[in-house]
Amino acid sequence: MKNISIDDFKVTKTISLKEIPTSIDLEASEKKKEKELNKIREKLSDHQDIMYAHNKYSVLICLQGMDTAGKDSLIREVFKEFNPRGVVVHSFKTPSKLELQHDYLWRHIVALPQRGKYGVFNRTHYENVLVTRVHPEYILGENIPGINSLDDITLDFWDKRFEQINNFEKQISDNGTIILKFFLHLGKEEQRQRLLRRLNKEKHNWKFSPGDLKERDRWDDYQRCYEDAINKTSKTHAPWFVIPSDNKEAARVLVAKAILDKMNSIKDIQEPELDEKVKENIEMYKEILSKTED
Repeated sequence: MKNISIDDFKVTKTISLKEIPTSIDLEASEKKKEKELNKIREKLSDHQDIMYAHNKYSVLICLQGMDTAGKDSLIREVFKEFNPRGVVVHSFKTPSKLELQHDYLWRHIVALPQRGKYGVFNRTHYENVLVTRVHPEYILGENIPGINSLDDITLDFWDKRFEQINNFEKQISDNGTIILKFFLHLGKEEQRQRLLRRLNKEKHNWKFSPGDLKERDRWDDYQRCYEDAINKTSKTHAPWFVIPSDNKEAARVLVAKAILDKMNSIKDIQEPELDEKVKENIEMYKEILSKTED
């Protein structure tokens, strides 16, 4: 398999999505990519067990991408080896009536992972500067003071939201949440092919919605909004990675590698030391148990 550096996909300067390829050749067969992914996810699972016992950090994985970008299958494959208690997945759809009674970050805050666990956001708090920016009429449903018409939703409004999101991520990072954000960069033609496959395969028909085609018509608008959001919110403590996603298997390997590289860089995550008194008497405990029969 091609030797790659995940830093090549990290956003550390202003990017243009049009200049970033949506496909990558890892110079490996599908079988080799699956083998590599399996090796990485087993290491991630072992590391998560240690992080759970350490109980100081949590991990927030944010996944964004156009429809059919492969978010669901990526979650299934990357986290397959995890202990179920160690990872919680949240899929954020249209806000409910209850959620609209709070500020736009509330439903994401209450879903943050506990110490020792991974939280995966399938679509994230960035929907509030993506979908709502392409469809600003949705903002009116949030009932925000001072926002009474579309004319009130100015560039300053969006800049303030970016500032709020940056502050939110900085706060949770400072308190032990490791944040990694992935944009699954899909080509428009590849999306067309995937939508067609949904229609051609009866068992996948349920995934298709006519609304997918309406959103596809706004492709360029979404790309501009993604680009702006990524450029304004990729920070050292909460970096964005733009992952070529025309090939799902390659995208999974890259995301898994990015997570493992980050976790390996945090040197203080270790299994806790056994209490000294317990350690001193461990032989006694063994003897007691070896003599005890149920």
